[in-house]
Amino acid sequence: MAVAGAALLPDSLFAATDSKLKRVGVQLYSVRDAMKADPQGTLKKIADAGYAHVEHANYIDRKFYGYTAKEFKKILADLDLKMPSGHTVMTPQHWDAAKNDFTDAWKYTVEDAATMGQKFVISPWLDEKVRTDTDALKRTMEQFNKCGELCKQSSMMFGYHNHNFEISTKVGDITLYDYIIQNTDPALVAQQIDIGNMYTTGGRALEFINKYPGRFQSMHVKDEIKVPPHGGDDTESTILGAGILPVRDIVKAGAKKGGTSLFIIEQEAYQGKDPIDCVKIDLQIMKKWGY
Repeated sequence: MAVAGAALLPDSLFAATDSKLKRVGVQLYSVRDAMKADPQGTLKKIADAGYAHVEHANYIDRKFYGYTAKEFKKILADLDLKMPSGHTVMTPQHWDAAKNDFTDAWKYTVEDAATMGQKFVISPWLDEKVRTDTDALKRTMEQFNKCGELCKQSSMMFGYHNHNFEISTKVGDITLYDYIIQNTDPALVAQQIDIGNMYTTGGRALEFINKYPGRFQSMHVKDEIKVPPHGGDDTESTILGAGILPVRDIVKAGAKKGGTSLFIIEQEAYQGKDPIDCVKIDLQIMKKWGY
């Protein structure tokens, strides 16, 4: 009877309850120029816009946007911001085959992420030489799983973030993205699905969510508009709801079927608008949708 009764309740009631379990953040690459010019001032604007979570895209020589992990964590804390995830590219060179272990450089990446309080350490790229080399791919997937074990020691998960080449590149009769998902341990390696990146090469987020339920712990929430072809792409990102992607449906599917608990807004093109204004509007739209 409880199940039958629940079926009669409006979705909005579930959305209100569900939203308490979800975190919405912004990828700081969305405001990359401002972060380069004035990190602290930009983060204050992000906080003032209503964000509680950010995702970094700048970790160089053990520093986030020029600050050590402890310094950056304090800057965020003073603004009531948290950083549950971040992007740092892991390459084959981060694995020392002679020692059968990760290099110190990668261990520092994981250590500093733990200091920041991250839940996910995400690599957003795959070396071009690896993509079509079956043996290298197999070794890289093993490296991903081993990094998952390393991150697990600090109560984190390693993760992978797609672009568009994972859809256009084939491994046998499946896409490279299928290969990555199928050859990583779901208990150790999270998938951060970028719903906009994959679109231009034919990837459809809803299809992947339905095909691999529970595999997408994080999502880059984007919308896309058609533009003249440039650099192999014929779309660019825009304000949520203003483009051609069924963003709201994808977000809902991620929450209900994809296992998504972290929704990261990312907008990389602005159609003449100020990037800060864009991500502020994007957050308002996500809130309107119940997140």
